[in-house]
Amino acid sequence: MAKVDLVFRQIDERTRDVALALAQEHIRPENTFILNDVRPFTECVNQMLSIEHDCDYVVYVDADCLILEDMRAFIDACDAPYVDSYVSDRFRGRLHCGVHITRIDVVRAMAATKVPENDLKYVLRPESRLRNLAMKPMGAGKQFRNFDILHDHFQSYHHVFMKYALRQLRSRTKEQRQRLIRAMKAWKTEPGVMCDLTIARHAVDFASASVPASATPQEVHEFIEALPQHATAELARMGIADKGDFTREELDTWLSDNRNRVGYGQKASKPKIFGLGLSRTGTRSLTSALQMLGYDCSHYPIDEDTYVELSNAQYDLTILRDLDGLTDITTIPFYPQFDKLYPGSKFVLTVRDRESWLASCARHWYNRPAFKEFDDPDEDVHLRMRQFLRAAVYGCYNYDPERFAAVYDAHVRSVMEYFKDRPEDLLIIDICSGEGFGKLAEFLGRPVPAAPFPHNGAVMSALMLADAEPQRQAARVA
Repeated sequence: MAKVDLVFRQIDERTRDVALALAQEHIRPENTFILNDVRPFTECVNQMLSIEHDCDYVVYVDADCLILEDMRAFIDACDAPYVDSYVSDRFRGRLHCGVHITRIDVVRAMAATKVPENDLKYVLRPESRLRNLAMKPMGAGKQFRNFDILHDHFQSYHHVFMKYALRQLRSRTKEQRQRLIRAMKAWKTEPGVMCDLTIARHAVDFASASVPASATPQEVHEFIEALPQHATAELARMGIADKGDFTREELDTWLSDNRNRVGYGQKASKPKIFGLGLSRTGTRSLTSALQMLGYDCSHYPIDEDTYVELSNAQYDLTILRDLDGLTDITTIPFYPQFDKLYPGSKFVLTVRDRESWLASCARHWYNRPAFKEFDDPDEDVHLRMRQFLRAAVYGCYNYDPERFAAVYDAHVRSVMEYFKDRPEDLLIIDICSGEGFGKLAEFLGRPVPAAPFPHNGAVMSALMLADAEPQRQAARVA
């Protein structure tokens, strides 16, 4: 059993007392450390990294998170360096934030990481920035997990104003701006009726007008420091009285009224999901999208148990006892067996223009040999899985365009033939051409998230190439 510390961070959120009680109930930490009203967040991060821990994991919980399910069993079985939790956000739907499960070596590496000078990324997201800098030399990456957690529900108007003024500042890159715009389009407010969404919209407009795009990191920092005063002044100017105290009874009433919400009471009944696309067809994007829809899936697992089980024709995988599905080529040789073992499962075949897929494979396989010398024992498992799946899926260890083209065509034909009488169980989606939640969410019976479809790696490159093609055509004509 892991030793777990809880670091609870509160800045006068209306939900703080209930949130702390729920966190202690569902994490059951050995020690609890409370950071009370430490502002700005850069200073809060400094203080949390100064805590001396004697534990295996530190769980950082913000007071705007209401944890509604047990997390301790997952943490006890966890060996990941960092797990970010998907939550149900009041304003943005399903996203990962607010509850961070961090292994102690990562915490210590963050504490030892030098703060970058004049770094806007650090000013806006100090915890995330330090964590990324600490994990990069470790060769470690984050993992994601869906939990039943309410984020930013029931907050005071004062808190909502501060949060969404800051959100506007954090949304000034093209990608983040598109996410905020998409989320705000889903905000339904009644004219003349005051609500959280009205205050959030006003805060976004206020920050946009108050902090120009040309502002220096120091100017942005000063505005963030003054956010409590800005919120107080703006709410007074609008003549808005804030909400009263938040209670467990208010939460229980809301839960009773929202029994059918996505994620509530559905864990046991969710079907397994298997992504059947070949590598470089958007499998990472599919995995991220499934997480956003509430499904915990593993993309190309390389653990010892999975390798041993698959290579010995044992398809009742240990990893699927806790996860909702698998994506990438791990599934391709075995999907008929998974179909029989997990009745009611759903299957998603990601496809892509074959010529662009071949070009992407050529780049991806370059300098990724099936056999090489290694020192790290974990690399041994990775290489054995790579050798096994390359042989099983492609029939070769190295990239060959003719072989890959034949495998692609045969695989798509085989999947379509297998499911020809069960169209309700198979979705064919071309993520690289821009298809996304419109097809995937409908197929799984889930609402379309407010956030845009995640485009990772090869998918983003393919979309950028597609966007550039009309310009290349025009240049050739000229």
